Parts: sequence; C-alpha cells; structure tokens
Amino acid sequence: MSLAKAQRVVRTVDAAAATDLDHYYYTDEGPSACEGQTCEMAALVDWNPMAADQCAAIPEIGLIDTAVDLNHRALKGQSIDVVEIAKEGARTSQPDHGTAIAALLAGRSDSGIPGLLPKVKIVSVDAFSNDGGGRDRTDVVALVKALEALAERQVRIINMSLSGPPNNVLKQAIQAAQKKGIIIIAAAGNNGPGAEPSYPAAYEGVIAVTAVDHQRKVYSRATRGPYVDLAAPGVGIRTASATETVAVRSGTSYAVPYITAAAALARAHDPGMDVAQVRARLEESAQDLGEPGRDTTYGYGLIQMSRLCMLPNDEQPVAQSQHALDMGVP
Repeated sequence: MSLAKAQRVVRTVDAAAATDLDHYYYTDEGPSACEGQTCEMAALVDWNPMAADQCAAIPEIGLIDTAVDLNHRALKGQSIDVVEIAKEGARTSQPDHGTAIAALLAGRSDSGIPGLLPKVKIVSVDAFSNDGGGRDRTDVVALVKALEALAERQVRIINMSLSGPPNNVLKQAIQAAQKKGIIIIAAAGNNGPGAEPSYPAAYEGVIAVTAVDHQRKVYSRATRGPYVDLAAPGVGIRTASATETVAVRSGTSYAVPYITAAAALARAHDPGMDVAQVRARLEESAQDLGEPGRDTTYGYGLIQMSRLCMLPNDEQPVAQSQHALDMGVP
C-alpha cells in the first residue's frame, strides 16, 4: 500500500491524525568515551570526563613541562597554546612527558584516552631541554621564565608535574605567582618514603600531590611528609605517549593533573576564590585515606571531583558518574 493510500484510509477514521512512513530509528551509541583502566582511574576520583560539559566555564590551565606533541591523536585539534621561552644553546626537549600530562588534562573525548576536561584550554610552556644523555631537565631560570610567562597570560592555575631541590630564587618566584592569585599544583616526588621533601611541592601554599593505585594504595616510590596535601591516581595510568599511541605510566607526575583539573572546577564555580580558599575546597572534597585526618602519606586523602563541579548558577554538584556508581566508588 502506498503512503498516499494509507493516509486516506487513516483519515476515514481520524481526519486530524498525523500520518507518515514507519521509519526505523537506532540508538545513538558511539564509541566508548574511555577504555578499561582509563575509566577505572576516573571512577576512583568520582569523575566522568563527559560531565565537564555540565560544569560552569572552566578557566585556562597552565602547563610547565616538556614539549607537547600537538599531532598526537589525543591532542590533535584541542585548545592548546604553546608559549616559547628562551633557552640559549639548549637541546630541544622530548615531547613525551608533556604530551602525557596534557592528554590527562585535555585529551580528546573520542581518543580512547579522554582527558579529565576535554574542552579546557591549556597554555603550555616547554621549560625543559635534553641533557644530551636522553633525559629532559629544567633549571631555575627556565622555571622562573615559565611562571612569569603564564602570569603575563593571566593564567591562574598551573600544573607542575616536576620536582627537585629547594631553591630561594624559585621560592620567590612561586610566592610572587601566589600573590597574583595563581594556584600551583606540583608533584610530591618519587624519591621514596624516607626522602627529603621535593620542591616546589613543599613550598607553602603549593598543593603537593601524591599518587595512588587502583586499590587506593600509595605509590611505593612516592616521597612522604607533612607537606603532602592530596592524593590522586598515579600508578598504571594509561595516557598518551610520544613514541607509542598509548603508554602506561606511574609516578606522582601523573597524579598532578587530577588535582589541577579539580582546582579548575572549583575556580569555575567561584572565580573569586583565592589560593587558600581553593585549597580548602579541595581538601573538603577529599576521601580520607590512611590514618584518620591529614597524614604524611595521603595528605587529606583522595580527591573526589564530582563534588567540585557545580552547574552554572546552581549550588548542587553534578550527579555522581554512573561508572563510579557501577564500580562501587562511595
């Protein structure tokens, strides 16, 4: 029977009835936003990268690291500005560590290794150079230049997945940045439980981040001490690699982006919060681990990100991700 004939038949019963072909419809199920362990780590911090679209506008994030491979499938087309700083006579850094950290922050949603905030804008500063022996390193001069460059760009949240010894010049630069309202998040260090504090993480006001595995156990090589503030996934992290499409990484470096993303969510809800207020907000959101209260291993505990993502003009956090619920994350 033709459509026209069917319409005539229907109208004999109900002249006002709508008529058309019985089209087929399909569920709009696309590829998984993340795969296996990537989802599991996001669930540990009670987060779904897709939930970022529900949050208030996320502020820019500064990244001080090695070079970043902008052509990696996880980062191609993402909003990443690269700021160059002068490094006279230095060999170019390898785009490996920086690519991994950038992907954790802002990896494409369709890459299989989505970042925590896929739509965030990153301002990346390559402050590292190759030492000629296959390792990348930075120095105080480069770090100070990087901090100043990001401050000039009005960036107010900075990810520093790096560590080293104390230095008065670096300390002064960190303090100058903090006076401008810049939140600095840094790695607690990988020198072992009995090692001396790592810097800049151990400077007052800097948020020091340690790493935990999927069972919420601290990374065996993580440096411990009273300066440790918060914990985040940093063991067996699946992220981008410059030499391979994906690599599995461990270290406190890889935990830092989780806290950086959390700080961005907190500032998105209330841009007027100062550094101390953001720190307090993150600490309040943490799930206590180890000894009750703050301790030298986990700090205030494991960050819980959905508690920080507020809908615009709304005091209610977004609902806990279904994946987190499925995995029994409290």
